Amino acid sequence: MYRDLIAVTNRHLCSRPFTEQITRVCKLHPKALILREKDLPEEEYFSLARQVKEICEQFKVPFIPHFYPAVARELGCDRLHLPLPLLLENPKVVSDFHTVGTSIHSVSEAVEAEKLGASYLTAGHIYVTDCKKGLPPRGLPFLQNVCQAVQIPVYGIGGIKIDEAQLHELKNAGAAGGCVMSGMMHV
Repeated sequence: MYRDLIAVTNRHLCSRPFTEQITRVCKLHPKALILREKDLPEEEYFSLARQVKEICEQFKVPFIPHFYPAVARELGCDRLHLPLPLLLENPKVVSDFHTVGTSIHSVSEAVEAEKLGASYLTAGHIYVTDCKKGLPPRGLPFLQNVCQAVQIPVYGIGGIKIDEAQLHELKNAGAAGGCVMSGMMHV
């Protein structure tokens, strides 16, 4: 099951030291791990990314830096995840990496991201989530529409749990899998 789930970090959700939590996550062998620590300035992010990359390599889990292309380059990463606005600002970044993922929130954004050269998409939010309090989820029909509109893999995000039945719903909608934050930070 974990092979279809991308772990997304949020160190503020951890009840144990962050690198210890990353080790626990990597022992599950998820599809990949996105280091999404949006509040960190680039220098602090780089320091943390170096540590997390080492743990990911130890367990052979693909490591995906988020937001900072320069950090990804400096660490020798061939993967990167960017919010769509950053990909739109710098579309040439896709040529610097083997894999570039981006986050989308509509079918039109999905189509645009694919045209820009994105390798995969995270689409959401699919289910109710504390990360988007007060915002109704876009739901499985939205995910299905996104998956039908593009040829690249799509991963549902938002309210995704480590749950076989939920993963089955995502895959039935056409998704390659899901992205899990809270569940991975508490495992």
